[in-house]
Parts: sequence; structure tokens; C-alpha cells
Amino acid sequence: KEVVDKYFTGTISKVGGVSIQGIAKDYMEFYRKGYGDNFVPMLEDYGFYKYRKDGEYHEHNPDVLRYVQKASRQGDESAYREFSKVVNTRPPSGLRDLLEIKSDRSPIPIDEVESEYEIVKRFTSQAMSFGALSKEAHETIAIAMNRLGAKSNSGEGGEVDERLYTESNSKIKQVASGRFGVTPNYLISSEEMEIKISQGAKPGEGGQLMGKKVSGDIARARRTNPGITLISPPPHHDIYSIEDIAQLIYDLKHINPDGRVCVKLVSETGVGIVAAGVAKGYSDTIQISGHNGGTGASPWGSIKHAGMPWELGLSEIQKILVENNLRSKVKIRVDGGFKTGKDVIIAALLGADEYGFGTMAMIAEGCIMARLCHTNKCPVGVATQDPELRKRFPGKPEWVMNYMLFVAREVRELLSQMGYRKLDEIIGKNYMLKPKSDIFLPKESKIDLSSILQDFSKYEDSFLRYGGLKNSIPESEHLDDRVIQDESFRKVVSEDKGEVNFEFKIKNTDRAVGSKISNYIVKMYKKDNPLVQAKINITYRGSAGQSFGAFIVDGINLTLIGDANDYLGKGMAGGRIVVKPSEGVKFNPHDNVIAGNVLLYGATGGEVYIRGVVGERFAVRNSGCKAVVEGVGDHGCEYMTSGVVVIIGKVGKNFAAGMSGGIAFVLDKDNILPKLFNPQMVVLQRFLENEFSENSKDIKILKTLLENHYKYTQSSEAKTILDDFYNYLKLFWKVVPISIEDHYVTVEQKEEKASKSS
Repeated sequence: KEVVDKYFTGTISKVGGVSIQGIAKDYMEFYRKGYGDNFVPMLEDYGFYKYRKDGEYHEHNPDVLRYVQKASRQGDESAYREFSKVVNTRPPSGLRDLLEIKSDRSPIPIDEVESEYEIVKRFTSQAMSFGALSKEAHETIAIAMNRLGAKSNSGEGGEVDERLYTESNSKIKQVASGRFGVTPNYLISSEEMEIKISQGAKPGEGGQLMGKKVSGDIARARRTNPGITLISPPPHHDIYSIEDIAQLIYDLKHINPDGRVCVKLVSETGVGIVAAGVAKGYSDTIQISGHNGGTGASPWGSIKHAGMPWELGLSEIQKILVENNLRSKVKIRVDGGFKTGKDVIIAALLGADEYGFGTMAMIAEGCIMARLCHTNKCPVGVATQDPELRKRFPGKPEWVMNYMLFVAREVRELLSQMGYRKLDEIIGKNYMLKPKSDIFLPKESKIDLSSILQDFSKYEDSFLRYGGLKNSIPESEHLDDRVIQDESFRKVVSEDKGEVNFEFKIKNTDRAVGSKISNYIVKMYKKDNPLVQAKINITYRGSAGQSFGAFIVDGINLTLIGDANDYLGKGMAGGRIVVKPSEGVKFNPHDNVIAGNVLLYGATGGEVYIRGVVGERFAVRNSGCKAVVEGVGDHGCEYMTSGVVVIIGKVGKNFAAGMSGGIAFVLDKDNILPKLFNPQMVVLQRFLENEFSENSKDIKILKTLLENHYKYTQSSEAKTILDDFYNYLKLFWKVVPISIEDHYVTVEQKEEKASKSS
């Protein structure tokens, strides 16, 4: 504390312990190795990134891998006990290694304790995406967890449609800022939808999947193009405040009313306040992730230098939720380096209801920790998309199942020794954790664990753990309910033929309109966009609330006469949305804002026609929607991967940043787009007069969309352009992503190419 107060004033350090003398000791030790008596002109390799026999201690060392893989593959209980012994007696590597369990009860016979098959249902495999992992590795873990009655997590890479509703379906589906593959069917096929606020192993940095790992199947699942590096940016475009995350929770609970919603947070100072807001926003589960891990795509520096131990984040969340009478409303799940049953017991005592295993699930199925994930050259086919290397994948679901059951059995044995019959009975009882007195630490031995071991003695047990009920949003009626309950609607949907029409007044408290209608349709057919001939036409008059038309599918045609708030068309997979002002308005619609920010976020299909100007981040991560709009704010078409956007008005700065697919047509009468667009991943092209032909694919697409825009919105601007189409065509820019090959051209290759051409 005295070091922080003097040299890092204002910095929060929850555990303390290292004095200026401890820092000096480190300094002198490095100095001695560099310039001491036994000086050699070569620095030692400490195994900072890869295990070295004489280097620093690694939690995933050869002994750990050998024992756990023998236990998993052969069902060898003695090998698991050796593994557990190695882990539980290791040099202090995490804060839990400084704690010991002192029960307040006498031991009971193990037969009186709940079975490992009940305990294992609380386990999850953590979010490792299809893309970071190979198809075989990803599906093996999912199958294993499903057979156990536990849960696997899709990660943010989406899942190919053929896995949904099968044994390889992930029960937890992640919704991250990249919105990769987030379609209505993807969400409805889940038991839980996890909103990823930031990366577990690298909070604040966002994610990245290098282009060489984006194969055809990966691109299909993620609604993007093969070979393109995929970015999951840290600024989450629809989450700027606690109200925004509450809105996303609301949206997910309406596209999948049967599912739970989880919010993934990472262990950082202040996370307890965020968790309280998330609980008040009606999340059902809070996931707290520690700094350990980062599989498949993490840069080495991120794995080593980002995040905090889960023990700190979990204890802070438990404290804030208990003190605000929120703890019983939500489950708490924790992950970050979990290996043994003892880890589970300590997490339970600190307040967790469920427990996640990431790297260990991979090791159980065959990962050898080669640390080559980011190169696409995993020698055992776990973290690669190379077809030849994938053939080497050895894993079987039974191996992962064996490991998980061994951990659950160890939990059962520890409960027996502690005198408790169920894991639920010990959750939050942190008074049974005591600091070890016989620990040797290289720098100092005065680590302060008081922030982890708060006193909850004044609270009843029910205040310390999950109460068992969903954290449901209080809502008397949703506008969609009126449609779903209509017999004519049900008939049209079930027969996939005919047409049904509705008209409603709408106000800004009517949110996520259309999502429950999509749920009804997709749930019946178990696929996206199942309707071919049926038409559900709904007209709304007034001001629509947030997420109008979110997650709609083909057959649903929404017309809004009025205006809309943020997130219109979020995640839409099909259908049509039309927004236009009321008849006879006295202002010029072309010059006025009619809808808010972050429209079409993560849309994968459908059409949108908006007569008027919209806010910032229009079509961010658009992955297949076609849209016409009459002006956008900053960051338009950001991170777009597919689809077509036509803008017949002004655009803001940073246009097309990170755009790797699709095409945008921008009417630029004043030739200012070259100063506003982001040139990193796109180029601007004009229509050349010798290309002016009805047979031109681009011209045909542009003209058709403008004709539709006039047809549905009666836009005077669209009519003016169509009446003098080929003259206006000269004023359009085509915004086109740089070819995939160009992404991998080095500076030297560019210079060589320029030299040859000159």
C-alpha cells in the first residue's frame, strides 16, 4: 500500500503485499543474472510464453497434461488423483492457492452427498469459438457437455445451421460486438444467450480471428468472406450505458422468451457496480471471467498482460449484489484457469453457482499446449482450420466427459469431508476459507486477502446465492402478442400461404416490435426465413421505441408511418422494414432525422427503406441486408461484411471503417466522400460512362433498390434520381472492399509491383 500511495497515487490495488524492498529484490536478481559472477553473453529463456524445464512455473506443465490426458482417455481415476495432487500442491499461482478450507461441520458419508451427475450439471465449457477451434474440437466439447446435462458455449463465431437442435448444438449462444452468425434461429436454438461485454483473457482489446483461419465453413457460420481477418471491436456499438445493455437483454428475451440471458463481465476493479446494473436490467446470469486463458486467437502479449484473477472479480460482485439485495435474482458463473474440484469448492464458497472450464476442456480432448493457435498450425488439429492438420485430431466426447466427471467426483468427496450434502449449501459461505500460514512467497508474505474474504455473517443463506427463479421483465402486454394470438395469422404461418394485414398505433415504450412474431415462426419451423409465400403485413403509426423490427424474418413486412428510435432492424434475418413520415408533413423528409443510431446492427438479410436521415453507425456489421436511406451520421457501414447499402444524401466521417464485404452506393453531389471515408479496407470507384448499361450488375442492383424505395416510401428524392438516372449515376460512388489478396500484400511487394509498372 505504501508503494502505491507514494509512486502510483490513486491506483487501486486490492491485495497489496509487495514493498519497495520486494521490488528492489527483483531488480537486483535480474541485474545479477545479467552482469553477475557467472556472466554469459546470452539471456536465459524463462519460458515466459512456452514451458521451459528450468524456467518459471507453468500451470499447464507437462505433468498436468500427462496426468489429465491419461485420466481422460483411459478413465483412470488414479491418474486424475495424481493430476489433482500436482495442481493442488503447486507453487502459489493464483490467489486461491493462498487459501485453505476449514469447515464448520464434521464429515459425513459420501453416500449422503449429491451425485457427481448432479454436480456436473453446474459445469460449462467456456466460450471458444468455431474458428478459433476446429470443427472437430468445437463439436466434441459440445457433444460431451450435452451428454452430461451440462452446457457448452458457442463462443462468438456462430454455429453452422446443421448443428442446431442436434447433439452438437451449444446450449449457450454468445452475442458479441462482432454479431457473427447471430440469427433468430441461432438464438432460439439456445437455452442461454450470453452477451459478451469484453474478452475474458484480454479485456478492453476486442477479439480477432486471423484471415488464414477463416475457411469456407467459418465464413458461412459468421456471414462473411473466406480469408478476411475478422475483428470483434472493443467499443460495443449498441452498449454505451447500462440502459443500452438492458435494451439488448430485452431484445434477446423477446426473440427467445424461453431462454435465459447471461452477461459476461471480466474481473476488473469496479465490476461489482456493473454487475448490479446488469441484475437490475433483468439478466438471469452473470458470468465473471478471470485473466487465465485465451485460446485459439489471442495474441501472446494479451494472454500475459490483460485482466485480473477471478477471485477478485467474483468476491466484488458477490459483495455488491448481496448488499443491494440482488444476489438471489441471478446466477453467478465464474471461469479462468479452473482445473480441479478444489477450484470449484473455493469458487462456490466465494459465491459462484456455476463453474466454467476452457483450456482444460481442450486439453482433455487432446490439446498439447503447443502455443501455435495463432499460426493455424496446431499439430493435433485442435486450434486450426488446415484440413490436413484437422485429420490429426484425436479427441472423443468420452474423454471430455471423463474429465468433467472426475472433477465433479472430487467436488463430491470434498463436500463429504466438509459435512455438506449439496453444493448449493456452501455457496457464499466464505467464512470457511482461511489464509494459509505456511506459504512462502518470493517477494513478500503479506498479501492482504481481506477484499476477498468479506464478512457476510449478518445475512441469511438465501441472500448469498441464486434463488431459482428467472429474472423476468415485468410486462403486461407486448404489441406482438396481438398478432400472435390472431387465428388468421396462425393459419397463414402454419400453411405458408395467404396474406394477413394489421394496423396499430405505436409509442416509444413499444420496443423490439416484431421479434416475438419471428420467434413464433422460427420456433415452428426450426430454421431462419422458413416462409416463402405467406405475408404478414403490419402498419404502425406513431413513434416506435428501440429495436423496431429486431430479428424479423421473411414474410414479415413492417411499415412505420412516423419515426423510430435506435437499433431499428437489429439482427434482422429477412422481411422488410419501411419507415416514412406521415402524409402531408410540412418539412422536407430528405433533410430531417427520422430514425436513431445503430440501425441494422448485425443484420443478416431482409430489406430496409427509410425516407429521411438516420443517426450514427448505420449498418454496422451489416451481414446481408439491403437498405436505402437518405443520409447517415458518422461511422456508416462500419465493419460491414455483406449486403448492399444505398445512401442518397449526406454521410458523416469515418465511413466504411473496417468494411470487409458487401457494397455501398453513395450519392455525392459535392464530391466530399473522399475526405470522409476510411481508406483502410475499401476503395472508391465511379461509374464509368462506358459501363452505363442495363446489363451492368451494379447498375441493376442500384436502380432496383431506388425503384423499391420510391414504391414503398414515395420519396421525392428517389423519383428525382430515377427520372434522370444516367446523369445522376455519374454522381454515385461505389464503395468496394479491397480484394482479399490485397490484404496480404506486403510493403515490399507493393513497392516491387510499383517498380515493375513504372
